[in-house]
Amino acid sequence: MNFKYIFAFLVIFGLSSCKNDNEKRLEESKKDIKKKELIFSIIDKAWVFNAKPINSTSQANSLSWKEWGSFLAEFDKKPKKTIGAFQKKSKELSKKALALNDFIPVEFNKPQIKARIAILITKVRMLDLYIHLAAIPDQKIVALIPEINTELTSLQNQMDKIIVKSKIPLEEGESELRKMLDTTRAIPNNPQLDPNSPRVE
Repeated sequence: MNFKYIFAFLVIFGLSSCKNDNEKRLEESKKDIKKKELIFSIIDKAWVFNAKPINSTSQANSLSWKEWGSFLAEFDKKPKKTIGAFQKKSKELSKKALALNDFIPVEFNKPQIKARIAILITKVRMLDLYIHLAAIPDQKIVALIPEINTELTSLQNQMDKIIVKSKIPLEEGESELRKMLDTTRAIPNNPQLDPNSPRVE
C-alpha cells in the first residue's frame, strides 16, 4: 500500500517538475524573443546610411566605377522584419566593400584614396562581425553606423579633391619642372653605368 502512495507521489512530483521546466523554458523563450525584438528595433532605427553621392565626382564614379556604384547601391536597400535580414545585408556590404580594392580607377589609384578605402572596409567588416555575434552588441552597432557615414563622406570628398586639382591648368614651366622631378626619367650620375652611353676605351 505504501509503495502505491510512493509511486503516485513520484508520478505527481515528476509531472509537476516537468510542468515547471516547461514553464521556465517558455518564459526564457519569451524573454529571448522580446530581447531580439528590442535589438532589432534599436538597429532598425539606427540603420541610416548617407550613401547617396555627395558631389558630381562621386555621382560620375557611381556610373563608371562598377564596384563603387554597386557598393553605394547596396546601402539603399534597407533590411526588413528580422535580425537575419540585417545579418545578410551586412555580409553583402562587407563583400562589396572588399571589392573596391579589386579595381580602382587610375586617377584614384593613390595612397590617400587607398587609405580611406582601407578604413571604410575595416568599419564595414566590424559591422558584419558585431551583427553576427550570438549576443549582438547593439550599442556598438549604433555607434559604428555614423562612423561608416563619416568614412563614406571622407572618401567622396577626397575623390572630388583629386578631380578638382587635376583640372587646374599648369602654370608656365610647371610641366617641365614635374618632368625634372620625375625620378623615372632621371639621368644616371655615372655614365659608365648607363648601357646606352658610348664606351670609353
